[in-house]
Amino acid sequence: MFEYMTAQQAAEKWNVSLRWVQRLCKDNRIEGVLHINRVWLIPHDAKKPFDKRRKIDRDLKNV
Repeated sequence: MFEYMTAQQAAEKWNVSLRWVQRLCKDNRIEGVLHINRVWLIPHDAKKPFDKRRKIDRDLKNV
């Protein structure tokens, strides 16, 4: 069975805001995310998406 975490748990794990995680989910930037009854469910093994606003993250992505 798949293990999921809530958007709040993902925000704490990735050290970002809850709203940012919700936005990532809405924009389909997290693979395997489910939206059920106004709750975002994110796989526990999901990777934090790169922040396109930060140059350092873009540089690391190209490595």
